[in-house]
Amino acid sequence: MSAAVTLIGLRRSFGSVAALDTLTWQAPLGAVTAVLGPNGAGKTTAIECAVGLQRPDAGRVEVLGADPAAAGPDHRARVGVMLQAGGLPNGTKPIRLLEHLARLYAEPADVTETAGRLGVLDFAGTTVRRLSGGQKQRLALAAALLGRPELLFLDEPAAGLDPHGRLDVWDLIRDLRDAGASIVVTTHSFDEAERLADHLVIMNAGKTVAEGSLADVTAGRDLETVYFGLTRKGRA
Repeated sequence: MSAAVTLIGLRRSFGSVAALDTLTWQAPLGAVTAVLGPNGAGKTTAIECAVGLQRPDAGRVEVLGADPAAAGPDHRARVGVMLQAGGLPNGTKPIRLLEHLARLYAEPADVTETAGRLGVLDFAGTTVRRLSGGQKQRLALAAALLGRPELLFLDEPAAGLDPHGRLDVWDLIRDLRDAGASIVVTTHSFDEAERLADHLVIMNAGKTVAEGSLADVTAGRDLETVYFGLTRKGRA
């Protein structure tokens, strides 16, 4: 296994709309891979294929050496997922939810420690439906960490967080990488990509338009300039 995630030639269409069009990229082991792209680039579709929530119409997906759509519970326990539409149950409270989820794993992370690291204890008595967007982000990230995953997929993990919250999440992502985890972060933030990415993927119109280290992709230029130069190509 040379990479944590390998996507090769993925195609995925919804009616006449091609969400993924021969998409190919890799996420290296033990690194943070940042996936950038405009709305509609196919980032979320690619991640959902990588975690087995969708099957591509064509192409190959390999995650930790397995096809996620056909893998069993042992494989799924090695992967943590935080999607933008987190599906958190509105009627429960954060700690009760985390304790329930922790019971699904053979060797879960400590709920109190995980919740404390992400500030979830500060709103532990509030039902999910009354949480702010940033609080829901913190809770969803805590839930993704409970299985001590080898690989994390984080879809816009710092969205809705205040500046202190963003720094806390970025520090946590670095700590997880330094402890050996592989992490895939989808983002619209150039600052987030520049601060976190060991490996960078830029998507547009369902394709990969650039991939490599930040230094290789930017070649000494500003990331924002490179990004808009790549993602505006072919537009009217």
